[in-house]
Amino acid sequence: MILSKLAGRPVLLAAGLFAALALPWMVYPPVALDIACWALFAAAVDLLLGFTGLLSFGHAAFWGGSAYCTGLIALHSGLPFPLAILGGAVFAAVLALPIGFLSVRLRGIYFAMVTLAFAQMVYFVANQWRDVTGGENGLQGIPRELFGVDLSDPFFFYYAGLPFVLFGLFAAWRIVRSPFGRVLVSIRDNPARARALGYPVDRYKLLAFVLSAALSGIAGGLFAISHGFASLQEVYWTTSGQAVMMVVLGGIGTLWGAAVGAALVVQLHDYLATAGFQEIGIVTGSIFIVVVLLFRRGIWGTARHFWGVRASRRSSGTPTPSTSEREAVKART
Repeated sequence: MILSKLAGRPVLLAAGLFAALALPWMVYPPVALDIACWALFAAAVDLLLGFTGLLSFGHAAFWGGSAYCTGLIALHSGLPFPLAILGGAVFAAVLALPIGFLSVRLRGIYFAMVTLAFAQMVYFVANQWRDVTGGENGLQGIPRELFGVDLSDPFFFYYAGLPFVLFGLFAAWRIVRSPFGRVLVSIRDNPARARALGYPVDRYKLLAFVLSAALSGIAGGLFAISHGFASLQEVYWTTSGQAVMMVVLGGIGTLWGAAVGAALVVQLHDYLATAGFQEIGIVTGSIFIVVVLLFRRGIWGTARHFWGVRASRRSSGTPTPSTSEREAVKART
């Protein structure tokens, strides 16, 4: 079973890379880049929720704050867009330091509500500081320049921005599989025991919070450059809720599920908006309820669990029960 996992992991990574490269050939390129940005954002939220046990409703502050910062750098400095995105990610990480320092000592719904309150404070600042952020009009006309070359074609810009997403996803993957990530999982499962073993729990949570914010900043900055504007919607609390919904749909604590959830939600939004349907939230909410009720582990989590059960039965020599056998067992019980 271990050998099958080791053999299947490179195949899975290769399939994911191929899907990322082929995505703009299968869907409209701007939608493809939206899927990539939201996948990284959802993976950043999953790093905190699935592996640290902290549900944040305030990550819109880092996604949207980076979008504004990236837009301001690109508009007023003339730097290439990769440097503007990195500047936005640094801003998101710096912003996360005081927010995380005041929040990580709380747990459960209290942590979620405090992060939501901080995000709404960022929303208020962005709305009132009109001379810098543009207020309700937002920042418009954000350039896509790379060393003097204007990458206005969305197809080519997708491949110019894809390395940021791949780097962010790889960083999240390395974090959760490092000794640091294993400590985060132990804190999620039993913080009292982790503290008794000598780990500074609050410090680990703060570092995970800052890393998650930095990855969210990369995604938000790339999203702003892709669309050419940054608006108040990026820092509104519903943006955080949408990222959490993507994580739950795909599967909490899987990382791959973030990409699955992002692809499902973004594609559904694009399809309904193109069809002229106004109440998109009703459809996405209904799908969310169905998935939560029928697939408790999420779409990717359920598929991974099913595959793991079949692989373990094959390796142990236990035959997989047929449909008739399962029906017979139900009849006896």
